[in-house]
Amino acid sequence: MSGIRPRIIPCLLLRGNGLYKTVRFKNPVYVGDPINTVRIFNEKEVDEVVLLDFEASRNNRPPDFEKIGEIASEAFMPMSYGGGVTTVEQAKRILALGVEKIILNSAAVETPGLVSELATAVGSQSVVVAVDAKKNLFGRYQLSWKNTEKSKATHPVQWAQEVCALGAGEILLNLVDRDGTVQGYDLELIREMAAAVSVPLVACGGAASNQDLAAALKAGASGAAAGSMFVFHGKHRAVLISYPAPAEIDSLRL
Repeated sequence: MSGIRPRIIPCLLLRGNGLYKTVRFKNPVYVGDPINTVRIFNEKEVDEVVLLDFEASRNNRPPDFEKIGEIASEAFMPMSYGGGVTTVEQAKRILALGVEKIILNSAAVETPGLVSELATAVGSQSVVVAVDAKKNLFGRYQLSWKNTEKSKATHPVQWAQEVCALGAGEILLNLVDRDGTVQGYDLELIREMAAAVSVPLVACGGAASNQDLAAALKAGASGAAAGSMFVFHGKHRAVLISYPAPAEIDSLRL
């Protein structure tokens, strides 16, 4: 068992003034107010939190700086933000609001040079690239973006290597086919990506239990992120904000 505490990260999906949860990036269901949710996570001493405005890029809309600032001002833990960021100036403005890391997804695919520009401007440690991995009809992984509305044959692992070479300091692997299913992570893809990149890898999509979190960490992820596991409870998916107790997280150490 190592002395490094595992990174266990709630992933929150923002749309307008509310938080939502999706299944395979579709059919968003309202789960609550972001400010109240962050306050609960403060009380539970959450390690860090990821906030994604999941419709901003698809709708070609810039970040909602006012809302991001409101949420960041309430968060006592490090927060990463993604959604609609297309320029270094936008990223700097978000970081100035108290956000620790900027997450690029669609903009990285469509303008790869932005990864390098941002890494130069604010440091690689503040630049995360989200890699949305989705299987095609033949069961092969491909890269998708803009809420899976767009995709190409590039393998997600290859893309992760490319953005790391451009300056990304962390990869957020979104397992689209597992999102919201609570069927466990795709451990094989996590292992493959962890072996291919030298930066921290956070896996997201499919977690249902502490055992799933542990499995992702054992597969090579340096952090395990989840949505449904931390906002729903029981088979009827009643909204209940939760997070593992410190002793439970300690038990996940490798």
